[in-house]
Amino acid sequence: MGQSTSTALITSRRDSHLSSQRSKPKFTVPIIPMEVEELTEYVLVEAPDYISDLPDECLACIFQSLSSGDRKCCSLVCRRWLRVEGQSRQRLSLNAHSDLLPLVPSLFSRFDALPKLCLKCDRRSVSIGDEALVAISIRCRNLTHLKLRACRELTDSGMAAFAQNCKALKKLSCGSCTFGAKGMNAILYNCPSLEYLSVKRLRGITDAATAEPIGPGLAAASLKTICLKEVYNGQCFGPLIIGSKNLKTLKLSRCSGDWDKLLQVIADRVTGLAEIHLERLQVSDTGLAAISNCLNLEILHLVKTPECTDTGLVSMAERCRLLRKLYIDGWKADRIGDDGLVAVAKHCLNLQELVLIGVNPTQISLELLGSNCQNLERLALCGSDTVGDVEISCIAAKCVALKKLCIKNCPVSDHGMEALANGCPNLVKVKVKNCRAVTYGCADLFRIKKGSLAVNLDSGEP
Repeated sequence: MGQSTSTALITSRRDSHLSSQRSKPKFTVPIIPMEVEELTEYVLVEAPDYISDLPDECLACIFQSLSSGDRKCCSLVCRRWLRVEGQSRQRLSLNAHSDLLPLVPSLFSRFDALPKLCLKCDRRSVSIGDEALVAISIRCRNLTHLKLRACRELTDSGMAAFAQNCKALKKLSCGSCTFGAKGMNAILYNCPSLEYLSVKRLRGITDAATAEPIGPGLAAASLKTICLKEVYNGQCFGPLIIGSKNLKTLKLSRCSGDWDKLLQVIADRVTGLAEIHLERLQVSDTGLAAISNCLNLEILHLVKTPECTDTGLVSMAERCRLLRKLYIDGWKADRIGDDGLVAVAKHCLNLQELVLIGVNPTQISLELLGSNCQNLERLALCGSDTVGDVEISCIAAKCVALKKLCIKNCPVSDHGMEALANGCPNLVKVKVKNCRAVTYGCADLFRIKKGSLAVNLDSGEP
């Protein structure tokens, strides 16, 4: 009975709404006449603009936490934001084409407090010249970092004028530029706060016989890092390097000439060197013996220097006992092996990182390294013909502190990987590449034995 009553009620409602659009049942409420209340007048009160009350310094801090794209959007909000964003900009990178010159006044009136500037030009375009660089230097007196890439129209005169205007410069990096020794000396003699100098392919220095010596200048007292890469007759920077008494990092890569004699003078005069990189350089054991005078040396890179042998590495290891990072690319020359690495294991007990490329260590040196260097956390073995399952098992048993291990192009197999899975209790990352005897099943083994271990396995098989 209850069902029939309900059905009849719904049917009657549908009939009463045939002229309206079909929808869910709507229930009406009786309208009771009420007295109309007097209309109340509402006044809209404008919410306070807290952003406008922020000081420029606070607004600048907000802008500095944004991405480059978001900063550009913010600069379009209003004139104040445009001004604050421009004055708080920390770095700016521009295409340094020749057509930048007419834009310099308007552009750098906005970025007049800019500390870091990068000017890049592609090889097929004409770069900015002296006039544009001088105009920038006049408007950016606070410039501390300058990077120049392929600005081939800059001359010694332009660099000299720039140095006169930007004496607060702390970092200069130039590559594929054509100014020469005079332009470089202008920087060194006018920028007493210079701490970092990186020079790559400086085309203006060509003739070794007539090349003007570079440095030392006023910057020699403040320089902490010098990087020279692919600089023809790079030894003309010798006076600068020797005169930089507070130099901490020296990186030399693919610079022509015999560097043994100069390294002897450098090591005698600059005793505070903590990091040295020698890459594809004409240097022998004589140079390594000279480096042994740098008793504070912590980081050493020897990359493709085939004249360096175990003898030079032993002389360095015996005296440089603070060594923390050692990177050797032996270039498959087989001149550095167990003898040199054993000396490192005996004397460099603070070693934390060891990278061996094209070097053939055996269980003899690896066992001693694992036993003596208790802080060894990062180890890379690449392109070694002698690193097999026995050597990996030795590492697994002895390198207790090891956290990251990289093995590439070595004759290891699943047996070595199994030993590794059961050893090295602090291991967090393993990378195995182009080791054809290692199967992908080892990855599952690592996950079972060490659940949190990050494994990157590429056997090189198609």
